[in-house]
Amino acid sequence: MRFLALSIFFLLFQISIAQQSATQGDKVMSALEEKSNMGQTSLVKNIPIKNIGPSVMSGRVVDLDVNPDNPTEFYVAYASGGLWHTQNNGISFTPILDNSDTQNIGDIAVDWTNGTIWVGTGENNSSRSSYAGIGMLKSPDKGKTWQNMGLPDSHHIGRIVINPNNPNEVVVGVTGHLYSPNEERGIYKTLDGGNTWQRTLFVNNATGIIDVAHAPNNFNIQYAAAWQKDRKAWNFTGNGSGSGIYKSTDGGNSWKLISTPESGFPTGEGVGRIGLAVFDDSTVYAVHDSQFRREKKEKEKKDELTKEDFKSMDRASFLALDDKQLNDYLKTNGFQEKYRAENVKQMVRSGAIQPVDLAKYLENANSLLFDTPVIGAEVYRSDDAGATWQKMNQDYINDLFYSYGYYFAQIRVDPNNKNRIYLAGVPLIKSEDGGKTYTSISKENVHADHHALWINPKQSGHLINGNDGGVNITYDDGAHWMKNNSPKVGQFYAINIDHEKPYHVYGGLQDNGVWKGAHTNVEDSRWHQTGKNPWEMIMGGDGMQVQIDNRNSNIVYTGFQFGNYYRLNLENGKRKYIQPKHELGESPYRFNWQTPILLSKHNQDILYLGGNKLHRSLNQGDDWEAISGDLTQGGKKGNVAYGTLTTISESPFKFGLLFVGSDDGLVHISKNGGGSWENISSSLPKNLWVSEVAASQHQKERVYATLNGYRWDDFTPYIYRSDDLGKTWKNIAANIPASPVNALVEDPSNENLLFVGTDNGLYVSFNRGESWELFQNGMPNVAVHDLVIQPEAKHLLVGTHGRSIYKADILALQQMTSEVMDKDLVVFGVEDIKHSKNWGSSRSTWAKPETPGLDVNFYTSTSGTYSASVKSSDGTEVSSTSIDGDKGLNILSYDLAFSKKGKSNFLKKNKMKLVEAKNGKTYLPKGSYSIEISGNRQAEKIEFKIE
Repeated sequence: MRFLALSIFFLLFQISIAQQSATQGDKVMSALEEKSNMGQTSLVKNIPIKNIGPSVMSGRVVDLDVNPDNPTEFYVAYASGGLWHTQNNGISFTPILDNSDTQNIGDIAVDWTNGTIWVGTGENNSSRSSYAGIGMLKSPDKGKTWQNMGLPDSHHIGRIVINPNNPNEVVVGVTGHLYSPNEERGIYKTLDGGNTWQRTLFVNNATGIIDVAHAPNNFNIQYAAAWQKDRKAWNFTGNGSGSGIYKSTDGGNSWKLISTPESGFPTGEGVGRIGLAVFDDSTVYAVHDSQFRREKKEKEKKDELTKEDFKSMDRASFLALDDKQLNDYLKTNGFQEKYRAENVKQMVRSGAIQPVDLAKYLENANSLLFDTPVIGAEVYRSDDAGATWQKMNQDYINDLFYSYGYYFAQIRVDPNNKNRIYLAGVPLIKSEDGGKTYTSISKENVHADHHALWINPKQSGHLINGNDGGVNITYDDGAHWMKNNSPKVGQFYAINIDHEKPYHVYGGLQDNGVWKGAHTNVEDSRWHQTGKNPWEMIMGGDGMQVQIDNRNSNIVYTGFQFGNYYRLNLENGKRKYIQPKHELGESPYRFNWQTPILLSKHNQDILYLGGNKLHRSLNQGDDWEAISGDLTQGGKKGNVAYGTLTTISESPFKFGLLFVGSDDGLVHISKNGGGSWENISSSLPKNLWVSEVAASQHQKERVYATLNGYRWDDFTPYIYRSDDLGKTWKNIAANIPASPVNALVEDPSNENLLFVGTDNGLYVSFNRGESWELFQNGMPNVAVHDLVIQPEAKHLLVGTHGRSIYKADILALQQMTSEVMDKDLVVFGVEDIKHSKNWGSSRSTWAKPETPGLDVNFYTSTSGTYSASVKSSDGTEVSSTSIDGDKGLNILSYDLAFSKKGKSNFLKKNKMKLVEAKNGKTYLPKGSYSIEISGNRQAEKIEFKIE
């Protein structure tokens, strides 16, 4: 009893810690206000950030809402990429949530009569990268403006339903926090358009509502799916006794549990996520991710050995195995070549290993997850309005959810056919007999992992589908699909660059592989004509980190989740699997979902890869050695790989001066190439995810570290700098508003210039983290996962998890030294320009004319009006203008054309012929020119040439 009491106390203590760690909703909202204010005063608010794509692979869709009177108009909600609108059947889309505080969406609902849009923020799936929201957003004007209508601590919204006869009556299913218990979950209802909310159903602080559906012709009849879950960084339990189905007969004012033991629907700890579809007042469907175990069947005798055989095999039986049979097992399951029947039997004879080690060798957190023998997807139907339920499928619905049912559980019924239903999972499947049998309607151009489906009530077979790869439309019930992927909504985990001209950008995406493209690529539809997209997929799966050999950019190291990395030769298409393998008898290595890799800057044949140990290859991944012991806290029991390295950095000043960080809060240093290691994180916050450790490029003793509390629902920004190799740390998060930090990069030319990416945006510091400026001109409030600087082009590349990749010219930022910022006015130099006789002309009457431009960056310490004068080498003013300058960096954009007065003055002094271009402008001829900007009691002049 004493042990039980201590266990209960420890559990309650853990829960209390999680509750204390979670950032409260009011703090999140105040942080958004702080961020908005930062945007108004930012020194870099005028420096543009441009989206360079890609769009072709799209990103995760969570919901669709289609105009019932005109299905060529619809809205698409992306998990972390915002809300997009089309009026031409998905040929093109317009983003309409970009001016809001978040791009993270769980569900949407549209009142098509009045043009009111509701957005429930915070993704309704519970994956590793399901970002929290900020409550309910509402737009009364089709997305032009947005207002937060409350529920800020909800984090994740499951479903929104609007009363068709009263648009001010809205019912919302709130899923709640992902990583911690909270009270703001359950069913909420408003009768006044969101001005006030009443919670009408609450199960407990670990159970939220994942789905709500009402009878098509009776809003009073509603069903709600409750879902109990517990996600931690090391484990995810997606089921519990709090899960079940509730019913309301008064429009969501009151609820009754109808999934009782007597009803025929499963009850108890094994009940997982549930999805709902209502056909009429009597008939309702439910798809259930059952976590109850499958019935064990007697193993059929067969020659093929399985992992389970070795778990109970004794020494004598093992040594009696047929060598060919044993070798087949070893080869099939990817054992290293040195492990063949003769060698392994000798290891067993000598007592070095036991037969069970041949099972353990294959087991890690991910394999155990896939091996879980649960029932999985099952379909129930009630024909008496939820009073009783009948299981429709007699056989297991295999290969639909696998073990990731928490990510799916969407069911739809054709409004015109009671027996035609659709299930969304890894494939999209259809049943014509009420769920007894199924056929797949996925096709070669339809991505796996389906989350949204709309069925045209006026035309059966017309479906719009949303999945991890965007939007697909069919008019023949899935026989043929078209892809509608023009939005740039890629969900990047990591990005990198090469040093070609033009340089290429590489990146790994959520469930969309690894892609490569030139930074100068144009994102348009021309590739439909040429047959080749400017971005190229070089690896499948969930794309991860990328390293490129700087001697030969055709040699690329990348892979997919859990450390499955390859060395690719893009020139000849060859690839070699290079994941390090543990020794037989050792515990398997633990690899993070996004396993870190790093090519040594000192020798591009040397590759580092982090598991729970740091591994080094001296020959491009062909052979590996562990150069550390376990550099984590040892892992935890659970079904998610944990106790793993997450980041690696090597100092450019010394080979073997290494830093690593782990997902459980440890930072280690080695000063001798892995010969010995020291924990340098004792003074840092405990048990947080080390998202970045970065050795300085300017000082050998300097290192940066960022920690991320997202997996505790802790949104505090943790950013640290050490100037003594980690002996002491300084918190440099300064004025960054609450949001978890994912990435940090130090500028290679200005040691004081830092960039940081959070779950909600991008920041820059000009003083090594003493203070920060918001840097998002042109980029919405989206999660930034990775940052990299292309040194030759002086570009910052921003890898977002929801809006693909952005690029910013940071030359002016690199020149923002303390000396510059002490001045009242500084004008930065520009590069010379090559003249073209085609300026102002076009190849075709129908094409836009080619136009030149010159962007002049200038810094001013005071806001005000500034004058600009362009003069030729003889002092003739050829053009002039004024510009309202803000405190900080500004850009004067000049089109290289004469003003009317300037042209006249120039011709008086220069006897030459000036040709007016077809667009009516006269452009400057070849020669030397100056630009003078004056204001704030100062004047600064720069020169440039047109060659």
